[in-house]
Amino acid sequence: MVIGAGVIGLSTAVRLAEAGLHVQIRAARPPQETTSASAGASWGPYELADERILHWSEQTRLILEEIAKDRSSGVRLVRGLEVAPFPLDPPAWVRDLSDFEPCPADQLPPGYVSGWRYTSPLVSMPRYLGYLTRRLGDYGVPIEIGTVGSFKELAGAARVLVNCTGLGARYLVPDDQVFPTRGQLVVVDNPGIHTFFQDWAEHEDMTYILPHDDYVVLGGSATPGSENLTPDPARAAAIVDRCAAVEPLLRSARVRRILVGLRPSRPSVRIERDLVDGNVLIHNYGHGGSGLALSWGCADEVLALSELT
Repeated sequence: MVIGAGVIGLSTAVRLAEAGLHVQIRAARPPQETTSASAGASWGPYELADERILHWSEQTRLILEEIAKDRSSGVRLVRGLEVAPFPLDPPAWVRDLSDFEPCPADQLPPGYVSGWRYTSPLVSMPRYLGYLTRRLGDYGVPIEIGTVGSFKELAGAARVLVNCTGLGARYLVPDDQVFPTRGQLVVVDNPGIHTFFQDWAEHEDMTYILPHDDYVVLGGSATPGSENLTPDPARAAAIVDRCAAVEPLLRSARVRRILVGLRPSRPSVRIERDLVDGNVLIHNYGHGGSGLALSWGCADEVLALSELT
């Protein structure tokens, strides 16, 4: 049984079901109401505190590139520009991409001194969560909506429990290393943008422009420790201003909505086996803002751990 129906829980459940295992999901909220539904979202292994991150993210990229062939999936391969306001060598993972290209300084937006172009999976998360749910439906995997007060409640209900509860792991495990990081973004009509833009920010406010078919996701912010889910109009206006400074077409784009979510942060991702009342419990949480980017690699890791039983 997989506990949690965000992108980590759904990806893990798909991988287990594809391996021929009988799978069911228990989640406090349906997929479209999880934190994942409010994500940007783009691929990129940005949280590198764990040496396993590069492998997980590479496996995920390869799978997302295959999924992108299904136009209903919400996954698209988009070329774009990544920049930094300080001297920065491109990381190894981006240099290894087939169409990586350094960007001359005179082609960068004002205020940036380093940059490079490459193609990356961009994901419309509501559509993608629907796609994953449909794949689970093909295997007859049900999503049961209900709270879990303790793992002991589910002991005996399944041979293996998989904990994909994200921020909920603070209390369910409990794990005091898990903490929220508040993120806010703005969704606007797409005025004709086809390439992405994102920067390497060393503070809470970053700038990114993620175009989808008829809308663009503008970001963003990352406030560690905040659990405030109320949209901040001033911060939203600042996000639009930063993005419009890069792409003036955004200056007059109609705002559709402001989204706020709490990233399930942790010093390192936790994927490991545990036991509860004699049942195997596999943890898969603590991905912060990299849930999408690590999802399939981590799902493969869970499958490997489940096969040890």
